[in-house]
Amino acid sequence: MTDRHGVVIVRWPGQGPAAARPAELLAAYHLRTQAEKGDPVADVDALPDRYRTEILDPRAAFADDTVLIALSGGDTAVGCVVLTAPAGGRSEIKRLWTDPASRSRGIASGLIAAALAHAADNGVGTVRLSVWKWRTSAIALYERLGFTVVPSWETRDQLLCMERTV
Repeated sequence: MTDRHGVVIVRWPGQGPAAARPAELLAAYHLRTQAEKGDPVADVDALPDRYRTEILDPRAAFADDTVLIALSGGDTAVGCVVLTAPAGGRSEIKRLWTDPASRSRGIASGLIAAALAHAADNGVGTVRLSVWKWRTSAIALYERLGFTVVPSWETRDQLLCMERTV
């Protein structure tokens, strides 16, 4: 899809290196998030069921969604994002994650740009997301990419809701 500083963004599942499951990226995302919530767990087995299910069977968990993977060097997965299936002219960005060793290379913004392009190509008018309030660098990235804060649709405390027109 895109080539940015030696990183290619591809749709998953695919063939070749992109066929690899995004399990490691999802595991890192959920383990980090759990720790940031103040409830760290030792491993994937200790995560809540809904998160563990995504890691163990991402094909089923995201069957109707679009999963994009950032590959470095052609075969090393360094980032991912999920774009939910359109509903009522909207899609939602979820599970944006860049491997910490690969940050500051434009991977997250490349993943979001690819997700927005995919949304536009599929007739989506609005893309939304929720982000933990303490993730200030992620919020700044979303704002730079045109997302604005909107009234919350989330019931979980500490989540900020944002959206943008595609």
